Parts: sequence; structure tokens; C-alpha cells
Amino acid sequence: MIGSANLNIMIKAARKAGRSLVKDFREVENLQVSRKGAGDFVSKADIAAEKILKEELMGARPTYGWLAEEGGEDEGADPTRRWIVDPLDGTTNFLHGLPHWAISIALEHKGKVVAGVVYDAAKDEMFFAEKGAGAWMNDTRIRVSGRHRMIESIFATGLPFAGRSDLPETLKDLARLMPACAGVRRWGAASLDLAYVAAGRYEGYWERRLNTWDLAAGVIIVQEAGGLIEAVNPEDDILTSGDVLCANESIYETFAKVIRD
Repeated sequence: MIGSANLNIMIKAARKAGRSLVKDFREVENLQVSRKGAGDFVSKADIAAEKILKEELMGARPTYGWLAEEGGEDEGADPTRRWIVDPLDGTTNFLHGLPHWAISIALEHKGKVVAGVVYDAAKDEMFFAEKGAGAWMNDTRIRVSGRHRMIESIFATGLPFAGRSDLPETLKDLARLMPACAGVRRWGAASLDLAYVAAGRYEGYWERRLNTWDLAAGVIIVQEAGGLIEAVNPEDDILTSGDVLCANESIYETFAKVIRD
């Protein structure tokens, strides 16, 4: 697929940051056994990846705004356009040597995400989409799953950790959903959960209390792959509420009713 100039800038930036992170990821296993541990090293790897992304993206489009996990927010000279970046989604996986983490880059125009890239550098899977141009993984166009029975479907979510107050709500979700489906997965990287729904690997995904940079790229990839996506409360905006629920069209209403009940 030949994308727009902006999409090509995003893909190039993701690949460059991905090479840096893969190199650092190879060092994590050695650091696991050290007394100091890998935490400081991974924090530096995260910051270094964001630096690469900012240099590439802002170097190519210096007037755009910027929102990122580590670097905060800059409005930019052009208030209608903004990069939304997570340099390392799945930091805990990275820290533990688990090869399931991603770089997430979205381009927002007038409050709407118009392009998104989610790059799983460890597996060299580049998920991307642009408004009106479909969703892709590397050179292959992707679509949401065609399954239409809940009992044959698998779903993804995040489980609250470290004493977060939304654990009881999530446990109630699981109690309602698990008897009705083929399984639930918790892999620890929201951007990849969304990309996997787009690629038909999961039938659906839901999670609460996420950040804008966790979601922005994945939202348009799901939409362009034919999926339905809303906030858990359908009256809310996904990117401001941080709550998301998505699935293929066939099971969306049933799935949404289970989670929202």
C-alpha cells in the first residue's frame, strides 16, 4: 500500500524507534538477574525511543502539536493537527523480557484521528490505517473477524493492578462474559489488543481508564478494518474518557450488552 506523506513519515519513525527498542530489549534478559534490575534501563529505553519519534515526526512536521506519555503536551503552531505518541506500550512486558509491546503513533486533525500506526517491533508486525484507506498489517489488508457466535469468540481486556479501584468492576465484567465466550486474554498492551481485533485475532476488546496515547492509533485501525468501537459509556468520547469497547459488527451488540449490563 502507498499511503500519504504523513503516514509514510509515521511508519518510518516507528521503524527507527523500533530498531532502538529491539536492541535494548535484547539486553533486558541479562539485566533481570542483576541486583539493580532492569527498571532504570527500561525507563531510559522508553525515553530514548520517544526522543527518536519526536525528532522524526516533529522534524518532518514542525508546526504540528505533540502529546506523548513521557514528553507531555505542546500545542504547536498549527492547532488543528497533533501527533499522539506512546513510545513503548507494554512497558511491563518489556521489563520482564516478554516480546509483546508496541510503538503507537496517531495523527489527529481537528479533534479526529485520521491516521494510526501500531508497530510490534519484536515480531516486525506493522499495523496501520488511514481514514478511508482501510487497515493493513505489513503488506496485507486486514479485516475484523467474521465470527458471529459469542461462544466461539475470544476477547481481550486489561486487568487492574497495584490496588486500582476499578478491579471489582472488571471482575464483574469477567463473571458475566466468561460463561458466554471461548475465552478472555490479558496480554498487557492496549494498542496491540486493538490491532488484534482489527486483524481478526480477537473478536472484541474492552478496557477502562486508559490514556489517550494508548488508544488513539488503535481506534482508527479498528474502524478501518470494519470494527465497531465506542466508549464503554456510549455517550462518552473514547479518547477523553479512556474507556473503550470494540468488536466485529456481528457480535458487537451482544458483547456490548454483556459489558454494559
